[in-house]
Amino acid sequence: MEFDPQRLAQARHLLVFTGAGVSAESGIPTFRDALSGLWEHFDPARLATPQAFREDPALVWGWYEWRRLKVLEAQPNPAHLAIAELARRVPRLTLVTQNVDDLHERAGSSEVLHLHGSLHTPKCFACNRPFNGQLPVPELPEQGASLEPPRCSGCNGKIRPGVVWFGEALPQQALKDAFKAADECDLLLSVGTSGLVQPAAQIPLRALHQGATLVHINPQPHTCSAPGEYSLVGPAGQILPQLLRQAFG
Repeated sequence: MEFDPQRLAQARHLLVFTGAGVSAESGIPTFRDALSGLWEHFDPARLATPQAFREDPALVWGWYEWRRLKVLEAQPNPAHLAIAELARRVPRLTLVTQNVDDLHERAGSSEVLHLHGSLHTPKCFACNRPFNGQLPVPELPEQGASLEPPRCSGCNGKIRPGVVWFGEALPQQALKDAFKAADECDLLLSVGTSGLVQPAAQIPLRALHQGATLVHINPQPHTCSAPGEYSLVGPAGQILPQLLRQAFG
């Protein structure tokens, strides 16, 4: 059975859950693909830990600043724009993302729940105070380089990226709000995510178990094993605008 786009038009509370595949369509390297050139000999998992920052803060900060530069160079794609438009068409939309960029916001979405933090909200490694300075556009070689992090205005500690590292808990309020939306929504679009990273992967399944319709949108087909679960195969930048047109004209 195929997904009927009219279900989108009839949704009362739509939850859109996005992953790296959406940003990849804007040319942003995924976490595992973000190592090339000067970075190709590094394990990304070893650059994304508190221990790595303690041992070599300039190396870690340099890599994340290179990633932030890539985001600044990128533009929202049709998937980001379609999600922002959906928020204007349905009674209620909750947008939950595993991405650490700001492309949803630049596309016009507001109140985005960032489960894995953001490259654009650095904070102090020592006291956790948000960084209130202005981060410059980094002048880095094409494939990145070490770069000394700025200092906290409160305690003079070193500023770290505002992302969730391995071994750290997800932002509790964002996760709580995401779970609440999963419990309350009647339709969930899971877009550009493998659904393997925990605990975020619980969100689509939680919605499905609460009786919501679950639609997976990915270039690779998803095995659907439950009633009310569908797989739409193709790039999000094609499928989401198509659904928007079919549902709302």
